[in-house]
Amino acid sequence: MPTETDMTGIDAMRRLHRTVVQVSSGGNLVDTLQAVVEGVLDAVGFEVAVVSLLADDATYETLAVAGPEGARDQLLDRSLPADAWDAELAIAESWGALYFVPHERLPEGKPVGWVPEVEDENEDDPDAWHHLDALFTQLRSPAGDVVGVLSVDLPHDRRKPDRFRRELLEMFATQAGIAINNARLTDRLRASEEVLRQAFDGAGSGMAVIGLHLGDAGRFVRVNPAFCRMVGRREADLLHSKDDDITHPDDRAARAALLGELVKRGAAGSPRQSEKRYLHSDGTIIWALVTTSIVWSADGRPLSAVSQIEDVSSRRAAEAELARRADHDVLTGLPNRRTLRRRLVEVIQSSQQQQDRGAVLFCDIDRFKKVNDTLGHGVGDRVLMAIAGRLQAAARDSDMVARLGGDEFVVVGRGLSVAQAEELAERLRVVTAEPIGIDGLDEPLCATLSIGIAMMDTQTTDPDKLLHRADEAMYQAKLAGRDAYRMAETTAQD
Repeated sequence: MPTETDMTGIDAMRRLHRTVVQVSSGGNLVDTLQAVVEGVLDAVGFEVAVVSLLADDATYETLAVAGPEGARDQLLDRSLPADAWDAELAIAESWGALYFVPHERLPEGKPVGWVPEVEDENEDDPDAWHHLDALFTQLRSPAGDVVGVLSVDLPHDRRKPDRFRRELLEMFATQAGIAINNARLTDRLRASEEVLRQAFDGAGSGMAVIGLHLGDAGRFVRVNPAFCRMVGRREADLLHSKDDDITHPDDRAARAALLGELVKRGAAGSPRQSEKRYLHSDGTIIWALVTTSIVWSADGRPLSAVSQIEDVSSRRAAEAELARRADHDVLTGLPNRRTLRRRLVEVIQSSQQQQDRGAVLFCDIDRFKKVNDTLGHGVGDRVLMAIAGRLQAAARDSDMVARLGGDEFVVVGRGLSVAQAEELAERLRVVTAEPIGIDGLDEPLCATLSIGIAMMDTQTTDPDKLLHRADEAMYQAKLAGRDAYRMAETTAQD
């Protein structure tokens, strides 16, 4: 049967185990330090325990004290230089990983932080504890680096600890050093996460994290307020959505390909930029510049894609407007001469490939100079805009209506026979002849068109010659009395 001594030892080990579990529970540094000093009192059998941590400036700062109130008042927040502890080590007796400084070895005049108010008994007993005796051990990280010092005082039985109690203290100190190191790392990690959280949530640009592993693949894992505002959606709604749900259908394949390329490159790959369209909750399209990088697990698995998202809708709109102005007439909004020529080339090529015909209708407003000279260019501009709108309305959806400049317009149509081209010319002539109401004028204005038609076929190759033929036919219409159309003579080849 176990002896009383055996049971005492077993009970002590149980207390030590409970205390180590509590100390290692993963709390913050402050709570861990307090658990260490209180654990010494409960599990190892001392009335005072102090933890001093090594700071970056090579000083030891006392951050946790358990014991009498006086000890806390005098020791807590006290700092000592590292060489003060080195001096203690120099005069201490080595008890394994413990250091014992008998009161007899204390240098005369050595400053004492706190002295317990107890009377020493059995001073002649070499194993009795003296109130000026000191016992401490270094606390080390798992890598063996010193992180601090654990000091104890006043054993319950007022005797120097025996071998068993020393081993208890050594084992406890080993676990305490690991727990303190882990708590420090945890605090730093939490601080780092808080910095990242504030940077993520407070960023002026949109931020989004998209899961890449099973279960979260393609789903928003985290979004910041700026992104929510950008797409007009609540955070809770986005976190139940996939990136594809708010991505323009035409951009989904390109986005998937980009993520696939980033994953294929591996952890060494650099972030990629791309532009894509998001769908705002009100149905509008948001153009965004998206910078994406991949977050990897320790074993090399892609966990998530982190994207920084800038709204570039204004820039895109400005670029589109510049492009439109480069290709369109400023006054009427119709395609200009440059765009017309591109269209002519396309229609000629299509006519050759598909063996169909087409037509070019050259339109000139009759006596338009008189409008400008008598009523002013402001009225003339409004007449041009009105006629441009009428020509567009009369033409087919597949036809192009362009303005060459001044009072000249051109209509380009594919798949037109001679009869259909003449029907189109007649529609254009009729709609133009309808009275045009102008604000500020008492009477509506009337305008007419002279139209020249040039047909194209599989032999047509030169857009400039084709346009010239239509122009000549238009002059034939003017010579015939205006407000009419004429068909250009067919040549062997344009």
